[in-house]
Amino acid sequence: MSDTYRYDVEIVHLLVSPAHAYFGRPRDGAADVPTTDADRVEVVAGKGVVGDRFYGKAVHLDASITLIAAEALDAVAAELGVPPFDPLLARRNVVLRGAHLTPLVGQEVVLESGGDAVTLRVGRFANPCAWMDRVLAPGAHPALRGGRGGVRCRPLTTGLLHRGPAVLVSPVPLDPARAGDALPRPRLP
Repeated sequence: MSDTYRYDVEIVHLLVSPAHAYFGRPRDGAADVPTTDADRVEVVAGKGVVGDRFYGKAVHLDASITLIAAEALDAVAAELGVPPFDPLLARRNVVLRGAHLTPLVGQEVVLESGGDAVTLRVGRFANPCAWMDRVLAPGAHPALRGGRGGVRCRPLTTGLLHRGPAVLVSPVPLDPARAGDALPRPRLP
């Protein structure tokens, strides 16, 4: 990266789950699958988080790691007037605090943590599913749109991510104070 910006962030959670919990109809309830909130995870270039449900799956190679800003979840809970959400229920691999993610779509970023670094290609938004109304709160599904549901990434390097203090290296300037903001919705005529 030529011009880079460095932001102090925190990796709050690292979710690893070998199976999908949200499939079928939300009214039937989530599947009971083992989920780990790890202290560290191994990321393999082109494959994802070792042990996760998306690891090495061809259909998910460009989206095998998901990131979400804790502030986005906090903002949605506040807007809906409900207690703070359990961030693990959003089922994103990496929950970050202090990371403004929406400007990163289409960019390569580096997450440095615990003396290790992983380079990610941020491909697209991780659009929320209807399950969010069931597992978080009624109204969470539409409130998480506009980038608040996080981003999907392809790992470009192999390394470890560690829970705790981290640095997000970005090729574009970010505004950490906007980490919980949704993108503006286009106005219809």
